[in-house]
Amino acid sequence: MLCCLNLQPFIGRRRLILQTLNMPQMFEFCSDPKTLEGLTWWACYVSNGKHMDFYFSFVVVLSLLAVMVPLVLLLGFSGALARRSSIALVRWLGLIYTSIVRGVPDIIFFLFALIALDQGIEYLRHVVLCPDWTEAVRQGSDFRVCPAAKMPLSTSPQWVHEIYGIFLAVVGFGFVFGAFAANTIYGALQAVPKAQLETGLSIGMTSRQIFYRIHLPQMWIYALPGLSNLWMILIKATPLLFLLGVEDIVYWARELGGTKTAIFDYPHADWRLGYFMFLLLFYLALTWVSERVFDRIIRHVSRGQTTVGGTV
Repeated sequence: MLCCLNLQPFIGRRRLILQTLNMPQMFEFCSDPKTLEGLTWWACYVSNGKHMDFYFSFVVVLSLLAVMVPLVLLLGFSGALARRSSIALVRWLGLIYTSIVRGVPDIIFFLFALIALDQGIEYLRHVVLCPDWTEAVRQGSDFRVCPAAKMPLSTSPQWVHEIYGIFLAVVGFGFVFGAFAANTIYGALQAVPKAQLETGLSIGMTSRQIFYRIHLPQMWIYALPGLSNLWMILIKATPLLFLLGVEDIVYWARELGGTKTAIFDYPHADWRLGYFMFLLLFYLALTWVSERVFDRIIRHVSRGQTTVGGTV
């Protein structure tokens, strides 16, 4: 099925030409790179326009992670509560959602589901905006709609293409990791001792009060270890952003670190190893900070909890 999908619009949408000779510089003395050497050369090299895009890609990745967290938790809670629903149809929908996503490789959703979503949006726009179109939309492996139905339009400014790629990335990551979060939250809800819930019922609390005052607060102690692990996996999955047309940090490390000949302003040998070592340190630092944050959160929600080691 994947062989029949035209990936070029996705990948080519953000493909840049790096052979530009007039890249913007931060310092005035960088106007003629061929006259530079030593520390001056390095100062100009790491502050040129392409490196600014590289630095900004870190902001993009961190921002996407920040946006995806509430979406993943929302889908996770929705899936978990659906699986606990007393309505059979809702319960089956929750089970189907979590089971299918868990059983299908993530790459399938990024290469098929989101491309299908992209083409579905364009097809609906095609039907509404171009009712007189006579050519077939599906022509072999090509998907062709009228120019007015393209999403985004070829005449749209660059930031529109950026936002659209980010939108697809958020939807894709949220849908996939929301299913894993749903399983974690569902297991945590099931792990809360029933005696605590029955105690709330015995003192006259309603089902809603029991859920929000007893069940939900107690659930976090069981869910956070799994959610913290899911967060680490989400961090490691961010390099897949390039499949959705987002120029992430891995994309720029590969492009900037590749061999640059004399036609470039700053020619150099293959420096990809150095760039990827920098990314290694970045991911390790992000992981370390995440572990410290989750440790503090877990200690906070565990306060007053009785464990085999005593009361926390």
